[in-house]
Amino acid sequence: MAITGQCLCGNITYGIDNPPAITGVCHCKNCQRQAGSAFSTLAGVQVSELHISGEPKLYLDADTSSGNRVQRFFCGDCGSPIYSAIQSSPDMVFLKTGTLDDNSTFQPQFHVWCDTKQGWFDLPEGVRAMPRGSS
Repeated sequence: MAITGQCLCGNITYGIDNPPAITGVCHCKNCQRQAGSAFSTLAGVQVSELHISGEPKLYLDADTSSGNRVQRFFCGDCGSPIYSAIQSSPDMVFLKTGTLDDNSTFQPQFHVWCDTKQGWFDLPEGVRAMPRGSS
């Protein structure tokens, strides 16, 4: 079964060869701003397994709490965030799961940057939650 996704306007589409290697939720302030929401839901996939059609724009986010730069790829037409890449995982990208055509099976394996999560959001029991980024 193919795993596919797209931006809001459909100018950027993608497919991935296999189910995500990891899934999680980032509560850092920059992900909140980038998503325009309380957090960003992520699906980690190998770069070699991601096939993109269209040309996403890049925003280089260097003003992060961790001090690490985050490459944030998005549709330049509709603004949908597509994926992020971080220096510490050069062979992996983190798809924004809201862009998946079918995200019904998304189950986060972890929550990071919980020290900046929205106060109204309760972390689920039994899911690893880290106050800051993964270590």
